[in-house]
Amino acid sequence: MSDDWMGAKLALFVGDELAVLKRDDAPGLLWADAWDLPGGGREEEDQSPLACVLRETKEELTLDVAPTAIVWGRRYINSIGRGAWFFAGRVPGDRAAELRLGAEGQRWSLMPVGVFLASTCVVPQFQVRLRDYLDGVAGDPY
Repeated sequence: MSDDWMGAKLALFVGDELAVLKRDDAPGLLWADAWDLPGGGREEEDQSPLACVLRETKEELTLDVAPTAIVWGRRYINSIGRGAWFFAGRVPGDRAAELRLGAEGQRWSLMPVGVFLASTCVVPQFQVRLRDYLDGVAGDPY
């Protein structure tokens, strides 16, 4: 695994739907007011991509996701040429009762996968990456 990465995102299936967050609507914020997936930036140099995305998911949705719930991961290159990890994970639908909005974003929701993939109001690169997972593109070791 390359150590050159700056953040990680998680397509978290809660039952059959995706846990999504509505980004803040702030001037200058990239993808302001768009639907996003949990995840964010690397905080420590020795932090793994998986640890990063699990920490961010806990902070943003107050949900502890076990590493064993992660079923796929792949390293991508972002728009500024840095590594960015994208993971997919699954938890049972009854865990939706544990979801709460953390300190970032306007609200959270569970969204049908087809709606997420077709929407013009989501961060678009995550649609592409989610399709990779759903289409069976090989992941990377994480």
